Amino acid sequence: NSMTSILGTQSIQHPNGTAAASINSSGVVTFSQPPVGVISEADMFRFTSNLINTGSNKMSGGFERVDDASFAKIGTGMTESSGVFTFPATGLYLIIISVHLYIPDSNDGATGVDIMVSQNGGVGFDQVATAWAGDNDGSGQWYGTHSAQAFVNVTDVSNVKVQFNANSSSDSYIVGDTNVNQTSFSFIRLGASQ
Repeated sequence: NSMTSILGTQSIQHPNGTAAASINSSGVVTFSQPPVGVISEADMFRFTSNLINTGSNKMSGGFERVDDASFAKIGTGMTESSGVFTFPATGLYLIIISVHLYIPDSNDGATGVDIMVSQNGGVGFDQVATAWAGDNDGSGQWYGTHSAQAFVNVTDVSNVKVQFNANSSSDSYIVGDTNVNQTSFSFIRLGASQ
């Protein structure tokens, strides 16, 4: 004997009245909080123009959310102002940068991008990861794409911020493009803050 049963309901909630999930007539489930193991935020920005001879300074302008026809984000997405990124919700985020670096012919140059995290609302930032390249013998033109990544535990969206610092010298470039991801920045919420 096999027995099946169906539970018909439109909402699931805690006995104290806090709603957990609702189910519409098409069977689509909406959660009041993202369930564990479900990516509720994913966003990507690109840098739109070249940076040259920056020293070591914040990348403060030239970001755009990726806008290719095939692009989509999940959730609210990141907010960027003068190069400082604010998270849409608390959580543990994976940040991945992919940077196109270029050192011209016959230059002793170095260039890279750092992931910088603030715990105090942007007053101070700590370097947590870097994508870096250099040529110290002037032997010829060098170019390539490097990546770096970091987990950032966002326990408070007002205090935890991210910015990216550019480092380039001796006519070295960080390559940007408004039409394609030459230098890009990804933000993926993996789960709840820890």
